[in-house]
Amino acid sequence: MDSIIYLDHAATSWPKPPEVMEAMKLAMDEAGANPGRGSHRMAVNASRVLFNTRRALAQLFAVHNPNDIVLTSNTTEALNLAIKGYLNEGDHVIATMIEHNSVRRPLEYLKRTKGIRVDYISVDTEGEVNLKEVERAFNQNTRLVVCSHSSNLLGSILPIKEIGELAARYGAVLLVDAAQSAGMIPIDVVEMNIGMLAFPGHKGLLGPQGTGGLYIAPDIELKPLMHGGTGSQSNALEQPNIRPDRYEAGTPNTIGYAGLQAGVNKVLEWTPEKIYHHEWELAQQMMEGLSSIRGITILGPDLGKPRTGLVSFIAEEKDASELAFILDRKYGIAVRAGYHCTPLAHMAAGTENTGAVRASVGLWTTKKDIDSIVHAIAEIQS
Repeated sequence: MDSIIYLDHAATSWPKPPEVMEAMKLAMDEAGANPGRGSHRMAVNASRVLFNTRRALAQLFAVHNPNDIVLTSNTTEALNLAIKGYLNEGDHVIATMIEHNSVRRPLEYLKRTKGIRVDYISVDTEGEVNLKEVERAFNQNTRLVVCSHSSNLLGSILPIKEIGELAARYGAVLLVDAAQSAGMIPIDVVEMNIGMLAFPGHKGLLGPQGTGGLYIAPDIELKPLMHGGTGSQSNALEQPNIRPDRYEAGTPNTIGYAGLQAGVNKVLEWTPEKIYHHEWELAQQMMEGLSSIRGITILGPDLGKPRTGLVSFIAEEKDASELAFILDRKYGIAVRAGYHCTPLAHMAAGTENTGAVRASVGLWTTKKDIDSIVHAIAEIQS
């Protein structure tokens, strides 16, 4: 394809490390059978791919038992499994104003069908949450706290450990949406009091699309989202009680998980700490450049503050989608424009009527790439 400056890593990281594609090719050649559905060498190899993927993820998130990690097709499936599998009629949930539709829509569905109650805690214009306001929202029926680790619009990072401590104090479980943090911010599920962690494979973990997962603490039981074949306890009418089989019905994406394992191994090699520092510095460079351009307003935390490697902004008298179109067609720069599936965050930022342009960096982004988008925006604005 033509040369492209790819600044849409918050949606999907690209390009993938060569090891990811090599692992997928090897799995197709040597593990292309159904895991857990036979004792021949191909089936055993496929089962080994899944186990090694869980083991790599367990190392990354400090999970004691790899079988507490359920492999899913994406974060959305993981969040639906967690939310619909855990909540019952009359339960109370605390969420925030930066939640993605992958959290909000399942919650609103359960409000309509199961009578659960949801409080969305406000955030300031930078996407920061007030812990005192979070604590005030708890009541005797609060069973679940759901929050994004980081906003996919504002880049703000929530104090997950402190929120988890509040949840534990009031007898609730913390579910974290790590779509924008897995692989880019260090996560320790025990230290951070995380009961369930939903994550994508195709973003910061550098794996292919169609992969993701859900960590479920050992003391948490969920109702399965799907029912069907698992390759284990086939004579039983109900889903198996053993993990992870209980939550993984049907033939899995073994080839994709082989790629995910390779991606996670690269993250472990580089470390989330180093990845975060690299992306933070590039985001700061972008913010410095954009802030000097007339008519540009940057969303999220100010310069120097913690944030993930994304910068959202609006341009005076310019439609966000038009700006993204020009960047792509004239300058070869890929960004994301619109509402980013997070209308509540746009309400918090005051951009619910305009949307925003989001440029997000990744491992392969360079300072020259940042100079290119700043120059392009300056030229468009002039």
